[in-house]
Amino acid sequence: MAEREVVIELKDVWAGYDHVPVLEGVTLSVYRDDYLAILGPNGGGKSTLLRTILGLLKPWRGEVRVLGLPPEEARTRVGYVPQVAQFDRDFPISVWDVVLMGRLSRLSRFSRHSKDDIEATRQALEAVEMLDFKDRHISDLSGGQKQRVFIARALATEPEILLLDEPAASLDRMVQQNLYDLLRELNSEITIVMVTHDIGVISSYVKRVACLNRRLVVHDEKGLTKEEIEGIYACPVDLIAHGVPHRVLGEHE
Repeated sequence: MAEREVVIELKDVWAGYDHVPVLEGVTLSVYRDDYLAILGPNGGGKSTLLRTILGLLKPWRGEVRVLGLPPEEARTRVGYVPQVAQFDRDFPISVWDVVLMGRLSRLSRFSRHSKDDIEATRQALEAVEMLDFKDRHISDLSGGQKQRVFIARALATEPEILLLDEPAASLDRMVQQNLYDLLRELNSEITIVMVTHDIGVISSYVKRVACLNRRLVVHDEKGLTKEEIEGIYACPVDLIAHGVPHRVLGEHE
């Protein structure tokens, strides 16, 4: 069997803010065509891990390589969907223009968008089934539609890797399921790393799971036991699964 290509690699990475560690000795390999979910509590370092992979946060110690390069050199080949994307409701920006913003890194100063930029924008909107909404104001869309547009903006960069920080937060269950179906389709061509609190999504959609609470534990199988989840969240967790994934969290401080 051929050895799998590693596209993201962290070795003994320590990082944090104002001398307070958030990531402690994190070691991780993400492979080509992987679909990795990162699960963990608030404050456990999930968003910090994504920022480190993007090269937005320099680790105190350890090594980070993305597509064989320092992360800041590989950033144009990585799409990123942040946890919250805010737009002024009164700012007149269309869905098309939001997605076209994903091509800005390819523009030189004072240059105009090329035919390639236009085509990449069209294909990205088509991939998330939002091309018919291209002339709509972004603030007129539903939460699920906006999230598809933000994913399209990331896809417009033509990434090899897609990083998503809680992409289904605040969406209702059916919209979440549609979004996860879309991501599973995109995974046929793009490596995906997704931060999530949604325990139910793990067994239904992703290929591997990493649990992060300052320290990282990678599970090459996507199933997690109740004891493993409680160890990460440091509190009782009750799980119920029937058909469409559901979750129930026990009371805790």
